[in-house]
Parts: sequence; structure tokens; C-alpha cells
Amino acid sequence: MQPYELSIAAAADAIRARKLSPVELVDSVLDRLGQVESYLQAYVTVTAEEARRAAREAERDVAAGHLRGPLHGIPMGLKDLIDVAGVATTASSRVRTGHRAKADSTVAARLAAAGAVLLGKTHTHEFAYGLTTPQTRNAWDRDRVAGGSSGGSAVAVAAGAATFALGTDTGGSIRVPSALNAVVGLKPTYGLVPRHGVTSLSWSLDHVGPITRTVEDAALVLSALAGHDPRDPASLITSGPDYRPGGATELTGLRIGVPRNYYFDHVDPEVEAAVRHATAELESLGAQLVEVEIPMTRYIQATQWGLMVPEATAYHERTVRAVPDLYQADVRILLEAGELMPAGDYLRAQRSRTLMQQAWAHLLEEVDVIAAPTVPVTAVKADDEAITWPDGTVEGVSDAYVRLSAPANITGVPSLSVPVGRDTTGLPIGMQLIGRPLGEPELLRVGHAYEQTRPARPLAAV
Repeated sequence: MQPYELSIAAAADAIRARKLSPVELVDSVLDRLGQVESYLQAYVTVTAEEARRAAREAERDVAAGHLRGPLHGIPMGLKDLIDVAGVATTASSRVRTGHRAKADSTVAARLAAAGAVLLGKTHTHEFAYGLTTPQTRNAWDRDRVAGGSSGGSAVAVAAGAATFALGTDTGGSIRVPSALNAVVGLKPTYGLVPRHGVTSLSWSLDHVGPITRTVEDAALVLSALAGHDPRDPASLITSGPDYRPGGATELTGLRIGVPRNYYFDHVDPEVEAAVRHATAELESLGAQLVEVEIPMTRYIQATQWGLMVPEATAYHERTVRAVPDLYQADVRILLEAGELMPAGDYLRAQRSRTLMQQAWAHLLEEVDVIAAPTVPVTAVKADDEAITWPDGTVEGVSDAYVRLSAPANITGVPSLSVPVGRDTTGLPIGMQLIGRPLGEPELLRVGHAYEQTRPARPLAAV
């Protein structure tokens, strides 16, 4: 096994035991990045020399006995909405040409303090306003979408061009590309991870979280990220636990909610079969499967778009009027449409969210975790604009990909996407585990237990 194939946990153990140096690890990942980047296009910017310099510094620290923790010397990518001092934050948009961040975002500063090594900035759908990341190719099939908007981060991790990465998630943008590329994606509880220094899409729906190869790795990164920051008005004051799951796979007494409505409607049969097989695996580990009714489903799409569209338009108000031609057409149209939305619609969406949060709180008293598909269909062809379901219903690709992930953004509850198999063409399938607010330890425990029942997943053979 090459160093670039290692998980965070395995690499950290090897570094701690002096069997692997940070320089060897970073060099291996940079070599891999160089091999795959020309056709995957996961990165906007690669900071190779800075990464090698940081790796040498980490190597000296480790040799001196100053190991900072499991992320020390581990190479990562950051979605290009996340500020790093002196590095461009382009948001994959011409609007940001020439931009340089003046200071680190909170998450970048925390990862740097933990000793993680920045490889570069990964592509996003322009300003995170989309679910495909069109400039990046799927790690398993270059003719298909990467998913978005954190497509570059997911593809980099899936291909071995980063040991882990950060993404952002406003309607599924961590979990969707994670599901489509066979990696693990965690959208934490709203406010658990600070967003100071992260370009916003929709401030009341935005989250920052890790994309990794294993659930244990997601826990390691979350432990470094979580914690209050007064510069983010939504930041929670919590005493964060150690999120790393134990080795046990026993789930006796845990109640897993399996939706009888919404989450399995208009879902590809192979996706449904894989997710139901995964929930059966959880049952075999001792969990109790409980059928649940998802509340207020008819309002989910209207609430998601009713919140996101006006908030995004407000954020971009000046630039979309000053330089509209610098935006890609799909994003510009959405931003201009937001100017036509009445204030009353936004207020009704806020009201709907409050009622939905209350209803989900009652639902999550009945079960500990909900298990459902992350996305209803595997990665579509890059030029596909819509999906036609067997009953004749036609659904836009972005609408399909956001449909099952949006409820966790609206309600602010945590959601973890884990790979649960492939379809007959070899494309990855993801299952999301949804929990109570601040229920990350339970989600990670369940996801890790499931993962232990499966063989180790290989990297994408690109």
C-alpha cells in the first residue's frame, strides 16, 4: 500500500510509530495528485511548495517528540470557499479574480494548529450554488458528474489526491458528492463548526464539515474543528466530546428509523436495495428497525429554496448588479430570480422551518438515528439535465440530488453519508444517517459499526 492510500488514522499511527514521515506522506499524495489532476480537475490551486515546507516542519516536530495529534503532518484539501491567509479564495468564479484572503478562516486556523498540511484549494460549483461542480469529474467515471457543490473535495479524497478535505453543505453539498464518489461526508449540527472566514451561500443553512475515507477519520477531523467562535453568530457554546468511535460494533438497544415515506419515493431500485441491505446489517448488529413517518414532506422543497434563494441573492446583491457577466449563467439566473421573491415568501419559509424543526424533534424522540438514501440516483452523465422516473415524472438533476439531503439543513440536525455499495455499472451508492442535534457521537458510532462489517474500500481506480 502506498502512503497516499492510507486513512488519517492509519497514517497517524505510522507517523507516531516513526514508520512513516510527514514528508513521505505529503510527497506521495502530491505525486498522486499530479497523476490524476489533469483529468479529474479537483483543485483550483495547488500549494505544493508550501505543503512540502509544512511537511518538513512537521517531520522536525515529530522527531523532537512534539506530536500535536492525529492530524499532524496529514495532507488535506480545503474547498475554495474557505479562507487561508495569502491564498486565493476564488469560489470557482471569475467574480473573485485576483482575490487573496487576508486572514485564516476559523477552520483553517484550527487545522493548521492541529498540524494538518494544506495541499491546495478544491473546486466548488460556482459560489456553491449547484449540485454538480461541472468543472470536476467523478472519480469513478469521468463522463459523470462529481456532485456538488463540494465536488473537488470529494473527488480529491476518493482519488488519493488528499487524505481528507473540508467541504460546505447548504442543501447537501458535502453529502451528495461524498455519496457519488464513495467517500464519507459529515454535515455537523448547525453551529457546531464555526463558519467565520467561509464564503456564504445561505447563512441560515450553511455548514462546514469533513470529507474522509472512513467514519473514524471524520471523527478525528471533527474533533479538531468543533468549538465555539464568537465571530460566527450561529456558533454553539458546547463542550465538545472526543468524537472518535470505539472499536465495538454492538448496537443493541439502538433504534434506527426507516422512513416509510419520502426518502424511498422516486429512488432508483438499486439505490433502495443497497440502503435496505445496509439497514439490515445494522439490525444484525443489534439495532432495532422502526418504521417512521417523515413530517411535512410537501413543504421541504419550498422551504429549502424559500430560505436559500433570497439569502444568496442578498449576499451577492452588489456584485451581481455590478458584474453580472462574470457569473456563470445558471448561477446568475438564480441570483437574479432571488430579487423577485417577495419578503412574505421568505418569512413563510422561516415559519415553515420552525414548524419542521419542532416536528423533527418529536420524530427523533421515537428513534435514535434515521437511515435513508443520501441521493436518489447514482452519478448522472455530465450533460444530463433531468431524470425521468418510471411513472413519467421528470425531475431536474439538482432538484433530485438536493431532495433527500435538504431536510437536515432546514432542521439543522447532523447527517453522515457512508458508502454502502455500487450499482451494476460500478457507480457508488451512499446511505445517510440522520441524528438529533449534537448527536454526532451516535451517528459516528453507527456509521463506524456498519463500516466494520464491510471490506476496506479501495480508492477510485482513475
